[in-house]
Amino acid sequence: MKIKLDENLPASLVSVLQGHGHDVDTVPQEHLSGRPDAEIWQAVGAESRFLITQDLDFSDTRKFTPGTHAGLLLVRLREPGAHALLDAISAIAAEIADWGGCFVVLTENKIRIKRP
Repeated sequence: MKIKLDENLPASLVSVLQGHGHDVDTVPQEHLSGRPDAEIWQAVGAESRFLITQDLDFSDTRKFTPGTHAGLLLVRLREPGAHALLDAISAIAAEIADWGGCFVVLTENKIRIKRP
């Protein structure tokens, strides 16, 4: 799966996701850090990448309707430190390949998947 990591996620996730066979790039690598969400979303769409983010601006399923994009994983941890994010996303890294076009929310307790 082609994935783009938002700037609010640890860069160490790149190698973890690549280890599961994903093609990963990041918002900072593309010099999009601090850019408006619309620009980031445009880049994600232009590259047909699955976005992984913590940004609640991407939480509206009416705007980010499943099936209209390559997929979106919104990570919502109570204590989202780098280690917690790394652990949580590492635990589901293999499953991401099955979530193309989906809107997914990951918390400590569950994974909610809205499919196209």
